[in-house]
Amino acid sequence: MVTTITEGVKVSIETIYQPEYSNPANDHFMFAYKVNIENMSNYAIQLISRHWYIFDSNGAKREVEGEGVVGQQPVIEPGHAHEYVSGCNLKTDMGSMKGEYQMTRLLDNASFNVQIPEFYLIAPYRMN
Repeated sequence: MVTTITEGVKVSIETIYQPEYSNPANDHFMFAYKVNIENMSNYAIQLISRHWYIFDSNGAKREVEGEGVVGQQPVIEPGHAHEYVSGCNLKTDMGSMKGEYQMTRLLDNASFNVQIPEFYLIAPYRMN
């Protein structure tokens, strides 16, 4: 698990290789990742959008931007967390992701970015 804290918002990520959805013979490797976003600040916040940078070990790079996460723009009260699971497919059995969330502090509608720490997507057989 990797974790980072930006402006009182803690982001933790776990990854899981999904062999049942992968097809290595066709260069298709599927990974799931679980994200926990914990509001450690004194203010309610809302996740507005995400911006991902996705890197394959063959040198390919992708960017993905969009509103919310898995169709939601959650409000996270102080001391609470929002957790979700999503996925990413790669053309190789190793890669990484990182990015940022755009948040709004509801008290004054101030926008700020929260860093998503870089995490690695690695098929377990590569760990030997």
